[in-house]
Amino acid sequence: MDAEQTIAEIEWLERIFAEPDTRPLSGSDLAAANRRHDDKLAQSPWFRLWQQYGVCCRNNAEGKLRLKA
Repeated sequence: MDAEQTIAEIEWLERIFAEPDTRPLSGSDLAAANRRHDDKLAQSPWFRLWQQYGVCCRNNAEGKLRLKA
């Protein structure tokens, strides 16, 4: 294998991996994103109020974190 071909293949791979992932999010992807979001905001008093009064578009099946006051 020559160097020019190797360089061309590396550049091709770089172009492929630079493209955004266009696959639709799965349920587990959304649940993981929701958990990360909830964990990040768990100490916020506004987030605690939001959770306490159930102002939420997610259901419990999505793994919503319920905080204790």
